[in-house]
Amino acid sequence: MTFQRRLLFAAGGGWLFDAMDLLLVGTVVAAVGREWHLSKPVVGGIITANLIGMFLGASLSGIVADRFGRKAVFTWTLLAYSLLTGVSALAWSAASLALIRFVAGVGLGGELPVASTLVSEFAPKERRGRTIVLLESFWAYGTVLAALIGAVVVPTAGWRVALLIGMLPALYVFVIRRAIPESPRFLLASGRAAESREVARIAGIANEAPERTPRVTLGALFAPKFAKRTVMLWLLWIALVFSYYGIFTWLPSLLLAKGFTLREALWLNLAVAVFQIPGYYAAAALVDRLGRKPTLVAFLTCAAIGSFFFAGATLAPQPSVAAVIGWGAVIAFFNLGAWGVTYTYTPEQYPTAIRASGAGLAAGAGRLVGAFAPAIVGAMLVRFGSPYNVFVVFAAVMMAGALVVLVLGDETRGKSLEELSETRLAA
Repeated sequence: MTFQRRLLFAAGGGWLFDAMDLLLVGTVVAAVGREWHLSKPVVGGIITANLIGMFLGASLSGIVADRFGRKAVFTWTLLAYSLLTGVSALAWSAASLALIRFVAGVGLGGELPVASTLVSEFAPKERRGRTIVLLESFWAYGTVLAALIGAVVVPTAGWRVALLIGMLPALYVFVIRRAIPESPRFLLASGRAAESREVARIAGIANEAPERTPRVTLGALFAPKFAKRTVMLWLLWIALVFSYYGIFTWLPSLLLAKGFTLREALWLNLAVAVFQIPGYYAAAALVDRLGRKPTLVAFLTCAAIGSFFFAGATLAPQPSVAAVIGWGAVIAFFNLGAWGVTYTYTPEQYPTAIRASGAGLAAGAGRLVGAFAPAIVGAMLVRFGSPYNVFVVFAAVMMAGALVVLVLGDETRGKSLEELSETRLAA
């Protein structure tokens, strides 16, 4: 197995477990809400606590990774959220579960932007887009695994056992430590030229010259050179996170509210989740051919259309299985494909010195706003009683994200990371 493929699978395994942990919470809270007789806003609050933790983790991990390295942050965040998922099984109340999930969310949110930054710094420029989208595709496998655990384990063994299964990714830390070296670009920027040359030789990539910049402050993200990129990324992340977590963490509960049994809702959730996988592969096939910007705009637009028609399907007293799977599949296919392109696009906007920080803060901005999506969905369901208005809102949010990229985004296809950052930071 080549180094690039080994790196993809090693980092992708962490990504898979990240998705499994997060989406398992959506399934678990549907069961917990029924068992403990919790109101919809309380159920949404548990999910929101998890997402606020992810905001903190995403915002801080990039800053730490730019200072101490990508690999260490990737490893420790994976270990932290895995162990805390197991601790979640000991929760005795809604408040305790929310608190544990908040702390777990810090590790959960910290892993993803650092992992994508690490892999992007190894990937050849002509295949960087495809590589990062394929890395993100492991999210779909984790989502399907979470839905499968939810459908098989939760109804039979209970939600606590499902959360204990979520501890298993902690063992994967040993794989990461052996399979993934530190980024050669980070090593160069840190003055460790000999280590950088050795890692670049093993990886089979060019040993790029270090960027001749002193340590920079986060204010550089809003310097004239990067301000438009930063604003575009933050708005894009807000649109994606708000729509994704609002839809997919609530989907089992929404199906329960429309008259499906818990078992039916969980199996329908699994059926919809499967369609994320071809969405990623479609994005991977297009991102280096058509470019980041047109692929992202097209996928967000199609996801918005799917959400609008899913809204119409929910007007029936009990939506048909075909409508739920069909329009749910459209949302899953295009929304998750857009995620893959976004993870490619984000680290391409900044130079090495602030790349992880920029990626982490963009993800953090999205997660801060998106953290309130589950609570907002719960409040809207109480206010309107039907998911129709909720999915119309999600359609509008994704359409707004597409327009932001169309107006403010620049194409980055086929350029090295050094070309994209122009190597010098604005003073």
